Amino acid sequence: MNMRFALSLAFCFLLPSFGAAQIADLDCDDRERLTETLENVLGATRQGIGLRDPDTTLEIWVQTRNSDWFIVQSYANGTSCIVAMGEFWEDRVNGPA
Repeated sequence: MNMRFALSLAFCFLLPSFGAAQIADLDCDDRERLTETLENVLGATRQGIGLRDPDTTLEIWVQTRNSDWFIVQSYANGTSCIVAMGEFWEDRVNGPA
């Protein structure tokens, strides 16, 4: 993990959340709060979404300034969880075969 990513993640865990829950509950949270945190605190944008099963979606979020990425799993009950994160995201460019 690069130092910027580690510092930004540590900083996020110290801030209060946008709602009643604490940002330390970032692993799983209300979908709206988690989305707001990803967008407004971490500066991430959603790059893709897919249906995992009838009640679950998976999303890929990427911080454009440093290419760190997050995979978020969202459930029909309104809960979302960060299930994976990493760095050095690259968009796939399709070229001639």
